[in-house]
Amino acid sequence: MAIVLSRIILEDNHLLIYNKQPGEIVQGDKTGDTPLSEEIKHYIKSTYSKPGEVFLGVVHRLDRPVSGALVFARTSKALTRLNQLLKTGGIRKTYWAVTSTSPPDEQGHLIHYLVRNEKQNKSYIHSEAVDHAKNAELKYNLLSVSDHYYLLEINLITGRHHQIRAQLAHLGCPIKGDLKYGAKRSNPDGSIHLHARSVEFIHPVRKEMVKCIAKPPDDPLWNHFLQTDQAK
Repeated sequence: MAIVLSRIILEDNHLLIYNKQPGEIVQGDKTGDTPLSEEIKHYIKSTYSKPGEVFLGVVHRLDRPVSGALVFARTSKALTRLNQLLKTGGIRKTYWAVTSTSPPDEQGHLIHYLVRNEKQNKSYIHSEAVDHAKNAELKYNLLSVSDHYYLLEINLITGRHHQIRAQLAHLGCPIKGDLKYGAKRSNPDGSIHLHARSVEFIHPVRKEMVKCIAKPPDDPLWNHFLQTDQAK
């Protein structure tokens, strides 16, 4: 795996925002596969002839089967400030999710409690606070409908482990391809149809508004929704 330059959405001295593809991992894990963080370090080192170790901070993560906009910090100052923005809700993240079941309403506000099971790498929904639970909150909007699928726009209010996957499944709308959370079948490439469509925040150094939009992966279903007026 190597960095694809066309997937760099934004790059300056402080930030690099990359359009992650399904199957890529953000940080190293037990698989031993090379993570994006290391590939981007290599790209920065070779492109700018950086001596020594290259600094790169991972601001947030996306699950391996998920695609979309991923923010990295190129300086410790940017990382500290972006981490603070993340804690205070100053980074707005919008996702697209494709489901095979229509949500009960065209718009909704979901509030649950999530408990993460580390061994299963899965989060479970609770309607009330229980031991080790974290509150999980999102808003969704039905953007478009095809013959068999529904495109939802998700605005995350909290950022919990597998939050969108678990909350939509609890709603009766598991994400296409997401066997772990109730989809009937997997996608051939192991992806799920969840995409981090955009990130928006105040630049940690320049103090200007940054909004980056990531194009979904090239497949017939994503391409169909991209062509609809509602999803443009």
